[in-house]
Amino acid sequence: MKAAKILMVVLAVVMAGMASSASAHGPRGRVGVYIGGPVLWGPMWYPSPYYYPPQVVVVPAPQPPVYIEQAQAQEQAPARDAGQQYWYFCKSAQGYYPYVKECPGGWQKVLPQPEK
Repeated sequence: MKAAKILMVVLAVVMAGMASSASAHGPRGRVGVYIGGPVLWGPMWYPSPYYYPPQVVVVPAPQPPVYIEQAQAQEQAPARDAGQQYWYFCKSAQGYYPYVKECPGGWQKVLPQPEK
């Protein structure tokens, strides 16, 4: 057993000498003996690194557009109610809507009358 240890030391010295002389004469392949286990990246007692989750960006939905309805002018044609059926008479033009489109004096509601 003692002889095996001495032989290993001698072989290691010879190989080290061969490696240094080979590199002096230019690039050549190297042969070596490696003793030990695999190399671990970092000590085993450190925990693995903590990665933060990606930041969540919340964008609120845009507000719906607001439409403002303008009131109709007095001179415009009157709107018809579905529940009540009236005729609209213009006194200054002496005619009924829709034959008269504009009435400067304002429209008068008239109950419908059957034709004579």
